[in-house]
Amino acid sequence: MEADGAAASFPLAKWRSDFSRAFQHYLDKSTPHMTGRWLGTVGVAAIYFLRVYFVQGFYIITYGLGIYLLNLLIGFLSPLVDPEIEVSDGPALPTKGSDEFKPFVRRLPEFKFWYSITKAFCVAFAMTFFSVFDVPVFWPILVCYWIVLFVLTMKRQIVHMIKYKYVPFNIGKQKYGGKKGPGSSSVSKD
Repeated sequence: MEADGAAASFPLAKWRSDFSRAFQHYLDKSTPHMTGRWLGTVGVAAIYFLRVYFVQGFYIITYGLGIYLLNLLIGFLSPLVDPEIEVSDGPALPTKGSDEFKPFVRRLPEFKFWYSITKAFCVAFAMTFFSVFDVPVFWPILVCYWIVLFVLTMKRQIVHMIKYKYVPFNIGKQKYGGKKGPGSSSVSKD
């Protein structure tokens, strides 16, 4: 009898393995296409919000989703090694002007940030099809509480960024002027 159960589960395990491999393949192919990935996530988010709007419910799921997204955002904006907590041998943020420049390394990389957000919207969307998750709440209170939580959390994060002098965004490659003309050299001649 147990042999029949093992034989029956083998095709399921093979299908799961094949699906997992194909899914990972498409995830790997999507890695360099950041704009397309984020546009897809915006589409998934729009579908979720339209569902919540037309159903007029599932506000507690949306609130939980908002808290989770705020947590992901904090991880995305935070350095891998927090100078307040840990001392590391690897790259660290410079704390003084004389410190050597070290690149900003995120605690949560952009791809994992995107993937977690997209997965969260998909799970929240699936939860809207089960009435057990439609807890009646007064949604304006949840919105006000989330806004207060967002403002306080971002204030703390921005103060941390200012204190340790880091910017978690790379807004293009720095451009240098290159060689200057013969009379415009900034190097002093002794």
